[in-house]
Amino acid sequence: MTTHTYAADRTALLVVDPYNDFMSEGGKLFNAIKETADASGMFGNLRRLLPKVRSAKIQVFIVPHHRSHPHDFNGWEHINMFQKAGLPTKAFEAGTWGGEFNPEFGPQERDVVVKEHWAQSGFANTDLDLQLKQHGIQKIILVGLIANSCIESTGRFGMELGYHVTLVKDATAAFSAEGMKAAETNAPMFAHAILTTKELLERLPS
Repeated sequence: MTTHTYAADRTALLVVDPYNDFMSEGGKLFNAIKETADASGMFGNLRRLLPKVRSAKIQVFIVPHHRSHPHDFNGWEHINMFQKAGLPTKAFEAGTWGGEFNPEFGPQERDVVVKEHWAQSGFANTDLDLQLKQHGIQKIILVGLIANSCIESTGRFGMELGYHVTLVKDATAAFSAEGMKAAETNAPMFAHAILTTKELLERLPS
């Protein structure tokens, strides 16, 4: 018998960046993540995981990237290379379909939508830590995008803040196979558990 190690009242599922631009066909970044998403089975695994999490009364937190606006980085002293390269794409542009949440993987009733993060970490310059503490959360489970960017950065920051961090390795994707490999290589440095969707489902309360 598998031990249920994730108490519903102390566990949260963090769904990172579930925007149409990532998760809907026709989104600006959909094709960029499709190969690794197909390889990991991300979309199918999220379809299995999200209903189970919600039925188990585990709190879902939506952890969104900053929606792009004109002139976002005007006057910045230290815009990084990735931010600069992404300027022409205008991913997650405010007021556009791509900047809306995917209706299947985005927020549902009772989910908590935290403040938008500007770079990679869902904790930096947001209310995620406050919201987790106010909900009594001790363990965070990370799914969504991108494996070696926002997922990794949020997980690292969460570990440093004292949370138990679980990565679901087949409920994420990246811009390349190399990105997925980097995420896999780095994960043991900060994660307390690295599971498949099947392994996680076996550990969740009924």
